[in-house]
Amino acid sequence: MDRTPPASALAPASSSAPATGAAGRDAPGTPPPCAPPAGPTRREFLSLALRLSGGAVAFVAGATALGGAPAEKGAGEAYDWDEHLWAYLIDTTKCIGCGTCVRACKAENDVPDGFFRTWIERYAVGMEQTHVDSPNGGMDGFPPVQVGFVATKAFFVPKMCNHCRATPCTQVCPVGASYRTRDGAVLVDGERCIGCGYCVQACPYGSRFLHPATHTASKCTWCYHRITKGLKPACVTVCPTGTRQFGDLKKDGDPVRAAIEHDRVQIMQGHLLTEPQCFYTHLDKEVR
Repeated sequence: MDRTPPASALAPASSSAPATGAAGRDAPGTPPPCAPPAGPTRREFLSLALRLSGGAVAFVAGATALGGAPAEKGAGEAYDWDEHLWAYLIDTTKCIGCGTCVRACKAENDVPDGFFRTWIERYAVGMEQTHVDSPNGGMDGFPPVQVGFVATKAFFVPKMCNHCRATPCTQVCPVGASYRTRDGAVLVDGERCIGCGYCVQACPYGSRFLHPATHTASKCTWCYHRITKGLKPACVTVCPTGTRQFGDLKKDGDPVRAAIEHDRVQIMQGHLLTEPQCFYTHLDKEVR
């Protein structure tokens, strides 16, 4: 179910506080596009669960309300999420494995060392075997590698959260911390998240992790604090080859919308019926 994002999802990460994904402080004089959702915080939920269960925490799916009307526009507030429907497009033939996108994501969102919201995989493919690696998420590029077979082709594939329309991560969350916004982004409310890890296990794309400092789920947000201000995600902005594109499916003439409508695009693991909103062109059969 779609839900209003908390204010923390609309502000960039702050280096002066523990990293919480895209959480941070709003720019002075810039009101958040959406008000924080009503409902129990992480601490309140645990306290209530303990009281109700006599000391044994019981998790009940759907125990919190996932609904909520979008906040009305305030003075100077320009963003209207009903006017947008975001999508992401990756051209695998253009990726050179430089790692610039991964470094930009880490800097923009204060991603902890050893974890990644986006990463790059290298594929060396032969007639009968395939070698896949991603040293340090591809953040530092890719050193030469020797494979024990004749590789007939090699390429790089950027990966990230697919921001699925029928996302399993929101379905398994017992407290409604994982949710999808009406403009198409899948986000995590760090105030509600209890760190159970169910969403991490449910994601078929391996795009979620538990933040080592906050102990809450963390993932790609499409830099929601940027796109609600008319900017592109950090990874798209810095890509030197135009591999990554971000667009609006509700905007006539948008190049991403045009590619999805008219070109042959692919999605990851389409048989799972999660309806990913991260699309690919020239995606080889070895990539999953």
